[in-house]
Amino acid sequence: MTTTVYARVESPLGELLLVGEVAADEPDTAGGVRLRSLSVPGQKGGAVVQDGWRHAPEAFTDVARQLEAYFAGRSTRFEVPLAEGLGTEFQRRVWAVLESIPYGSTVSYGDVAAQVGASGAGVRAVGTAIGRNPLLVVRPCHRVIGADGALRGYAGGLEQKRLLLGIEGGAGRSEP
Repeated sequence: MTTTVYARVESPLGELLLVGEVAADEPDTAGGVRLRSLSVPGQKGGAVVQDGWRHAPEAFTDVARQLEAYFAGRSTRFEVPLAEGLGTEFQRRVWAVLESIPYGSTVSYGDVAAQVGASGAGVRAVGTAIGRNPLLVVRPCHRVIGADGALRGYAGGLEQKRLLLGIEGGAGRSEP
């Protein structure tokens, strides 16, 4: 049995909504939460607080600290326990590729498709899987761009994507 908890954290992107799970047998502290979602303001398909969820900012202390360090340019990676069982098998394969993209680097949707064995029309399926990533910022889907170097689709909006790439040193990219 798990309890869904949430907190809101200020960031350069605006107020982030963090949603996690706490197992009944785990303490309700930073060490016991497994992150299920990180949504940015205005995010397409972003989480919305539901009845029965408990506001528990203390459960997200470590996540908030890591986000602050990332936005300040002091950290290049996240060490956050993630909720399991989210997404389809294909989405999880795509998300694993996202997690392997180094800080400050970008890859194309075609590159991701090739890594998961979904070439040709599979690029569209990869784009859909990336768009359903529930862990923006932490799982760096912002590092995926068009083959021509242009910024393409980001559930949080292209301005948010541009800001994240700028934090990581890739601010020079623009839309065609």
